[in-house]
Amino acid sequence: MPRYEFRCRACGDTFEINRPMVESSAPALCPQGHDDTVKLLSTVAVTGRGDGSSTAPAASGGGGCCGGACGC
Repeated sequence: MPRYEFRCRACGDTFEINRPMVESSAPALCPQGHDDTVKLLSTVAVTGRGDGSSTAPAASGGGGCCGGACGC
């Protein structure tokens, strides 16, 4: 279940809530009971498999409009 981060505008506390994605934009009460909260944008870090290898494909070609393979 995704975790969403919120900040309370009344007291300034930042808190997290686990909820289904369909409820991601639903209002949230802060732990102090205030209802003036805003959902924060979160970043996601994507890394390799942990063994030093990467799961992302390697870049190839020399650039240009089609990757440099056709010689245009």
